[in-house]
Amino acid sequence: MRRLSARLRLFIPPFSWVAVFYVFPLLLILVVSFAARGQWGGVRWEFHPANYARLLDPLYLKVFARSLVLTSAATLLCAVLAFPISWWMARLPRGRREVALLLVLIPFWTNILVRLYAWMFILGRGGLLNSLLVASGLVSEPLPILYTREAVLLGLVYGQLPFMVLPLYAALEKIDVALLEAARDLYATPWQAFRRVVLPLSKPGLVAGCILVFASTLCDFVTPDLLGGARVALIGNLIQGQYLVVRDCPFGSALALAEMALIGGGLVLYLRAEKAA
Repeated sequence: MRRLSARLRLFIPPFSWVAVFYVFPLLLILVVSFAARGQWGGVRWEFHPANYARLLDPLYLKVFARSLVLTSAATLLCAVLAFPISWWMARLPRGRREVALLLVLIPFWTNILVRLYAWMFILGRGGLLNSLLVASGLVSEPLPILYTREAVLLGLVYGQLPFMVLPLYAALEKIDVALLEAARDLYATPWQAFRRVVLPLSKPGLVAGCILVFASTLCDFVTPDLLGGARVALIGNLIQGQYLVVRDCPFGSALALAEMALIGGGLVLYLRAEKAA
């Protein structure tokens, strides 16, 4: 009994941390989502389930659909770009891998706002990219690149790519080169070796990276706000506007829970499909 009670005491600090900083705020959001907006903002404590009915408004459904499309595209592009980068890093000599990891982590040393403002300078009508295109004669006038879905997608991929590279690198680093040599000895083509050896063994890192990128991208509101302006609003921008602009905390809470349900539902569906396969 004493040993059991000692073990239970070890769990009290982490459980208390989770309860105070995760469970309680989540329950508070849930309670607020069923309340009503006050006349001058704030919360009026009366049962108001219409907040969830508003989610079916075509305007909000369009934002949800746009968010899912851009988030899925960003996740797919991150996976395609991160695979060769991670494979190259994993095949480097041991001393150079730390340098490559450092290069991947360098963007985190700078605030995301600074990096996004740099992209605004590059993609603007008078920015670096348009200046180079006009000077080279490829276009006669600056292209409208900034404040488009393509600019938002570029910013999302740029910001989330390290979250795909790191778990993929951790998985690819463990692959024994002898397995690829055995595949070549069995007359496997490079594509067959990738599909039957590398891809299955890298699956844990790929899944972890996809989950990290998808969840982070779906919650992002800074990138669409700066690179998309008011033209490309995503779920994160909608939630931010309800809390800070409209001051409709109950509906903002309902939107936040709906976003969490999208992320959690997608993860559950994937795990079920994986288990069935």
